[in-house]
Order: sequence, then structure tokens, then C-alpha cells
Amino acid sequence: MGRHRSDPLGIARLALVGLAVVLLLAVIVIGGRALFSTFGSGQSGDPVAVASSSPAARPSAATSPPSVPTVRVVCQADRCPVFVRVPGGDVLVDRDLARGEQASYFDPELDVVLDDASTVEVFTNGAARSPGPPGERQAFSVRRSPGP
Repeated sequence: MGRHRSDPLGIARLALVGLAVVLLLAVIVIGGRALFSTFGSGQSGDPVAVASSSPAARPSAATSPPSVPTVRVVCQADRCPVFVRVPGGDVLVDRDLARGEQASYFDPELDVVLDDASTVEVFTNGAARSPGPPGERQAFSVRRSPGP
């Protein structure tokens, strides 16, 4: 019959498990906040999103900003799949816009693809573009018109 002896590390093990749980919760909270801030960026109470491809493409304070975007897309349905990119360059948007959400781009030249052209209202250089039939996919390129 052996002698029963309590383990002196019992309290230390509990402390280590408690510390691990606290660290795990901290990582989950920090990761969750980062994830929600990523989804929430540009999604304030105002459903308007304005984008440009790069700081170099944006007008500087020395030049007057263009008053009319090269392309402005306004979602008219619950879900509007939109793809806009600079030809041979950056993808500016490749996602679904929500009803009433707008996206405006001031780049000199853009390629636009609309999965369902009837779900969006598109303005090119300030002029309304005719919508396509329901379910029709449209792809087109737009160049900024010269200013006045």
C-alpha cells in the first residue's frame, strides 16, 4: 500500500489553464474586432462609396478635382454584382452592391462588367447609360471625357 501524496503542481496547472483561456479569449476578441472593422469599412450610415485606384490617380490639391466621375454605378435591386478595374491594372471593386449603394470612380479609363445590367443604373461621364434586359451580362470600357 503506497502512500498517497497530493501533487504540488495542482494550483500551478490551474493557473496555467486559466491563463491559456484568458489568452484564447483575448485573441478571439481582437480577431473578431478586426474582422468586423474590415466588413464595416466604408459602410457607415450613408450607403455611398467613392473609390479611386491609387493615390497617384487622385487629383492633388493643386489641380481641381473632376466634378463628374468617369463611372458611377447605383444599385437598384437587393443585390447588384459589379466588377470595375483599371485596364491591365488594379481591380477597384468585385462584389455585390446593396440596394441604394453607389460606387463612383474618377480614373481616366475603366473596364466595367455587370452580371445583370438591369439591376443597376450606370452613369458614364455624367450621362445615363441605357440599362440592359433583365439577366443580361454587360461588359464595356469607359474613358473620361475631356473637361470643359
